[in-house]
Amino acid sequence: MTRVPMLDLKSEYDYMKQEIDSAIRRCLEHQKWIFGPEIKEFEDAVAGYLGVKHCIGVSSGTDALVLSLRALAIQRKGKEYFDRRDEILTTSFTFTATGDAILRAGATPVFVDIDPETYNLDANKARDYITSSPDSRVVGIIPVHLYGQSCNMDELTGIAREFSLFLVEDVAQAFGGTWKNKKLGSLGDTGAFSFFPSKNLGGFGDAGMIATKDDGIAELLRMLLKHGGKDKYNVDHIGYNSRLDTLQAAILLAKFKFIDEFNDRRKQLAEVYTTELSSVEELILPGTSQSSHPADTSLASARHVFHQYTVRTPRRDALQEYLTKKGIGTMVYYPFPLHKMKVFSGRMKAGGDLFNAELAAGEVLSLPIEPLQDQDVSRYCIDSIKNFFTGTQSI
Repeated sequence: MTRVPMLDLKSEYDYMKQEIDSAIRRCLEHQKWIFGPEIKEFEDAVAGYLGVKHCIGVSSGTDALVLSLRALAIQRKGKEYFDRRDEILTTSFTFTATGDAILRAGATPVFVDIDPETYNLDANKARDYITSSPDSRVVGIIPVHLYGQSCNMDELTGIAREFSLFLVEDVAQAFGGTWKNKKLGSLGDTGAFSFFPSKNLGGFGDAGMIATKDDGIAELLRMLLKHGGKDKYNVDHIGYNSRLDTLQAAILLAKFKFIDEFNDRRKQLAEVYTTELSSVEELILPGTSQSSHPADTSLASARHVFHQYTVRTPRRDALQEYLTKKGIGTMVYYPFPLHKMKVFSGRMKAGGDLFNAELAAGEVLSLPIEPLQDQDVSRYCIDSIKNFFTGTQSI
């Protein structure tokens, strides 16, 4: 039976083997495992790519979010943490880390529904919550560029300016994506990136980065990631041990050379899926559902980098079971919206109806979108999906 993994990291390593092995050997030679030269090289390379003044390497995408919020609390409130009265708006349809970071920074997450076309935070509903809740203390917004698709950053930055809110972009799934030709992660007060191995730019373990144009925020971040001070023996703030490892920076620097090529490959594969599966009436493909805002320009204004190619169908579970039997790997991102999770019970607010988030959680399915996936494998996936819906199933 044909086996189709969601992601083939071994093939990707083989493709970049010479560059990665050379980067690792360099680290073995210099033995500077903490704040080695590759850290600054990588930070500078990504800062130039994003068009920001500062990039700060950290130990994970989760820490990138937490440290961003901590730095903003110190800068804006003069306090180590936000407090429970401070509210931060974000989507309920995302990975746990987004909402958890808000709790860890001391604030209350307010979960707002998504636009069903992009699966991203519905900016109109975010505005509705702010204007209809005169007693609320909204201090910021965390837009999540889910699956590699940009949020509508014109609307969100407009809201932030109007109500004096900060914006922390969660770019964990969208490295290289753009909004109106500006790189995601460069549009907010900070941009938080994850380099988890499965990401478009992934390391050989946990790693992350924070992008910012603000000198003060950058200074605070560099203190917070190493125990809270410029001098680790005389610290200023409650800090963390959140350094990016030299070895991870070296590997990421080597892989960084391939990011645009691999994102282009993902886009090409997505176009094949969309063309071939558009005739399947029971599937909603990326960018083809009915948006709640017909004038929304998110799809036209953004470069989707397809961290995931995610379809929707009421028959999701049956389709996934069938594809598993056919040897095709799939994943559900995400089966539970955050407002349904125990960890947020009593610690959150709902920013209105969360119908679209709950609907998506019950219907989404992500298909294999390995950048090195060949045409025969793609054809096998497409034919298997079509066979499921036409009733010509075989195992």
